[in-house]
Amino acid sequence: MDDRVRRHAEILVDDCTEIQRGDMVEVRAPTEAEDLVVALYERLGARGARPVTRWANARAGRAYALQMDEDDYVTKEHALAAMEETDAVFLIGGGSNAFETSDVPPAKSQAGSRAHGPVLEERLGKRWVITQHPTAGGAQQAEMSTAAYEEFVYDAIDKDWDEQEAFQANMVELLDPADEVRVVSGDTTDVTMSVAGMDAANDCGDRNMPAGEVFTCPVPDSVEGEVLFDKPLIWQGVEIRGAWLRFEGGEVVDFSADQNEATLEGVLDTDEGSRRLGELGIGMNRDIDRFTYNMLFDEKMGDTVHMAVGGAIEECVPEGQPFNESATHVDMIVDMSEDSYIEVDGEVVQRNGTFVFEDGFEAE
Repeated sequence: MDDRVRRHAEILVDDCTEIQRGDMVEVRAPTEAEDLVVALYERLGARGARPVTRWANARAGRAYALQMDEDDYVTKEHALAAMEETDAVFLIGGGSNAFETSDVPPAKSQAGSRAHGPVLEERLGKRWVITQHPTAGGAQQAEMSTAAYEEFVYDAIDKDWDEQEAFQANMVELLDPADEVRVVSGDTTDVTMSVAGMDAANDCGDRNMPAGEVFTCPVPDSVEGEVLFDKPLIWQGVEIRGAWLRFEGGEVVDFSADQNEATLEGVLDTDEGSRRLGELGIGMNRDIDRFTYNMLFDEKMGDTVHMAVGGAIEECVPEGQPFNESATHVDMIVDMSEDSYIEVDGEVVQRNGTFVFEDGFEAE
């Protein structure tokens, strides 16, 4: 087995989830990620954990969704019961075809998200980590050779996370006590939001691997303005391009997309909270230096900001603060590398992708 796969498993078990003897562990993975699952089981066995694997099969999921009646989606009680007994979850991407479910009607996808909501809520209270096994399918999606994609993935994952945490702490110090954030990019994005009373989080591997962002939650009714997400995203097998949202009083009141607008509409119509922002994230992982159509990596890129419609993140919302609830959480990216800036309480803290605490920052 490739030593890099074992190193990946070591990071996931020892650092991201800190697995202990006796932990009940769930591993969700496509069959293409079998090598990583085997390496995880080696590491979990050495720790005395008790894993179970749920193999993901996008083709089966598609077949089920196409036959399913939208009104028949209900929470899978056996899945919820299993999650209640689980201590830690590993979510591994790496299927052969990211577009396998692209012809599933958006209404069915959103019905499935709503039904899965209680299981998701339960899982978010556990130790969990999302990661990616490099496969030929992922390489093709990223328009890279398999070997080059493997190097890209492992370079983004196996790095000095203490150094990265210290770098990102500079942004946390600016964002955590802030009242208002403004994001401007060209003449297509100018959006403001209150983050007063919210906590800023330093993502260095306890939830995502690769990690590399600082994020917080907006006050739900505070978002004003418009934003063009100029990087595409793949949501449940459908590519959305040119998503544009306009906010008033925190809610999306108008929207459009250059491609697959109906899918975007389905996301926004998931439930009452899906037309509000649940997250503002700032990408800071400089080892992710290219767009790969994989949100786990793309949202961490330096020179980007991402915002998610849907559910807020519990660790960022202290008790007593307004919490945006939703069964969905969909991240979308704004390129901040040119003609762009981020303001925190009226002060520019990033311009054209360079932070105020980095060499080369230009205040104006």
